[in-house]
Amino acid sequence: MPANERTRVAIAGGGPAGMFLGLILARGGVSVTVLEKHADFLRDFRGDTVHPSTLTLLDELGLGEQFASLPQRRITWIGAELDSGPAQLGDLTRLRVPHRYIALVPQWDLLELLADAGAREPGFRLLREAEVTGLLRDGGTGDGGRVTGVVWRGRADGGGPRTQHTLEADLVVACDGRGSSVRAAAGLVPREFGAPMDVWWFRVRREQSDPEGAIGRLSRGQFLIMIDRGDYWQCGFLIRKGADAKLRDEGLDAFRSRLAALQPWLADRLGDAPASFDDVKLLDVRLDRLDRWHLPGLLVIGDAAHAMSPVGGVGINLAVQDAVAAARILQPALARGGPPPESVLQSVQRRRWWPTVVVQSFQQLAHYGVVNRFLDEDASERPRTPESPRTPASPRPPEGMGRPLPFRIADALPALRGIPARLVGIGPLPEHAPYWARR
Repeated sequence: MPANERTRVAIAGGGPAGMFLGLILARGGVSVTVLEKHADFLRDFRGDTVHPSTLTLLDELGLGEQFASLPQRRITWIGAELDSGPAQLGDLTRLRVPHRYIALVPQWDLLELLADAGAREPGFRLLREAEVTGLLRDGGTGDGGRVTGVVWRGRADGGGPRTQHTLEADLVVACDGRGSSVRAAAGLVPREFGAPMDVWWFRVRREQSDPEGAIGRLSRGQFLIMIDRGDYWQCGFLIRKGADAKLRDEGLDAFRSRLAALQPWLADRLGDAPASFDDVKLLDVRLDRLDRWHLPGLLVIGDAAHAMSPVGGVGINLAVQDAVAAARILQPALARGGPPPESVLQSVQRRRWWPTVVVQSFQQLAHYGVVNRFLDEDASERPRTPESPRTPASPRPPEGMGRPLPFRIADALPALRGIPARLVGIGPLPEHAPYWARR
């Protein structure tokens, strides 16, 4: 790419928020460039859930049939497997929407679908292996002044060595996740709310006789999330925040024994999975939010503006809705030419601020009212006695746990299951594609 090339909007990050934003703006006649730091989308994503509101959005964009043709599993209820049996907290079939389920689809398939749709728009361009490393500003790349573009590193012509390039833009949108380099370059620092847990992510072989969909297995001090990916389970095991090193020191056999005690039907395949702790990846759970999502020439949305907890699996849903709202609000200002006024950027934050606060408040309640209590009851942390000796390699099986209060309420009043279903499946403020982007 020649130095100092221009685009109307430079989008840092080719995740769901960046790709939806780029596609919708391109359909509104705006020239956009999405910069994705990886060569492809084939990576281990943790968020493979496509929620009812996003399924409706795909229909509005004319992509619903293509998405429906992708291999997928479907979830119609929200809950967990307890020691007493399955417990339902939310019922998606109670929603009054076209798609009353959550689709489990590898995120790379969704992103490729959006990339193909974008490629059909004359104003859309996706640059792969293009990592945004800094910002251009009035007067150079230093602090202060309006943001006027990005500095990126990659292969400009698809080959050769990685070199530094610049791309000027009327607007830069940071969609590059919770570790956003654009946010850091802008000097924007999020406010941290803390989280009591981290998550270990790993794979376990899936058999044809296994259940389908997603499974949450909950017992005293133990919480396992299992996402069906066809021939394997993508598993998430909740651990106390900061306990990663201690639990690894106990050894892999202790971890496998704990998994086998929690989910016995996995026991026959845990001998080689995970094969080592190199296969167990730590997700440092964070919950944070920027007080200000914009500067002159810069807008921050999605996880870059508000990192979400895995609770409810709503992070992607919220990021996509940010992107749809941003595209709808930005397009008229961009159509008039020149950089959009900062008041327009402020309108995007104002629109998406309160649904973000509502969801993050719900997650905080879940952290400290539910997850924190379960982690406090971890049987592996209890004192040993001469009558029941234990070693780290052979932890005691989880003790039976009664049904927590939220599940008992849902059992007694099934109609209330529509509330968590709406919060998770649709969100507090669903966004719809503008008329000019529909097909």
